[in-house]
Amino acid sequence: MKLAFAGKGGVGKTTLTAWMADYLARKGQNVWLVDADTALSLGEACGIDRNSLPEALIHREDLIRERIRQKNTSMFTLNPDVSDLPEVLSVELPVIGPPPQGAAVGSKRLLVMGTVTGAGGGCACAANTLLKAILAHLVLERNDWVLVDLEAGVEHLGRGTVAHVDGLVVVSEPSMRGLQTAADVGRMAVELGLDKQVLVLNRSDIASLKLPELKGLPDSVVSMPYLSSLAARQLTTGNVLGLADAEIDLVVERVLKRFGVEV
Repeated sequence: MKLAFAGKGGVGKTTLTAWMADYLARKGQNVWLVDADTALSLGEACGIDRNSLPEALIHREDLIRERIRQKNTSMFTLNPDVSDLPEVLSVELPVIGPPPQGAAVGSKRLLVMGTVTGAGGGCACAANTLLKAILAHLVLERNDWVLVDLEAGVEHLGRGTVAHVDGLVVVSEPSMRGLQTAADVGRMAVELGLDKQVLVLNRSDIASLKLPELKGLPDSVVSMPYLSSLAARQLTTGNVLGLADAEIDLVVERVLKRFGVEV
């Protein structure tokens, strides 16, 4: 299955992406993670430092020209051959949590899109075209899991970057600003044909809350309680894995079940 994670900045979507990837790998699944967030924090959340990150696609102008630019013209192709690029551009991530007894551990590999706003308009457009081609290849031609951590807001949805994924995990805190962004994300995703959506309400107790009626806000809601163990960890490291808190796996399981998946 292929899922994208979206929401307002700082609501925990990168953390949830890292947790789900590790959960799936511990269950024997092979997982591709795509960091399409300008913060470039998914690798750190998964337990590697910035010096070990793969080179961001946005910085590979040589590769972009090779695969996108048509020779002797200023035009670029919309259907480049990218079948070899996931392995070329990715790095293997450690599986942190313990696997179920007797289970074979799967794998995790990370691809980094990079900071689109840090490049010129033309390069960003070409890089986005290449990213879309890579995502389409992973989604349509491979049987592995794909988890895409989108940048904050609705920018990547506006570009149609995740048009091929199976479902969207919209993450928000219990705040009006966070939920308004979540509703914008949900509404735009539906316009792209992505109507399988789950809202994860982070740091909250859904039983005590009545959500505002906002057009586009996903109807399916999973609550993620505040975790003091995570708050303490984040003071010293960006790594969010390996926490001794059973609630994390339970929340991931609930989210997957809302998409009709049991691993």
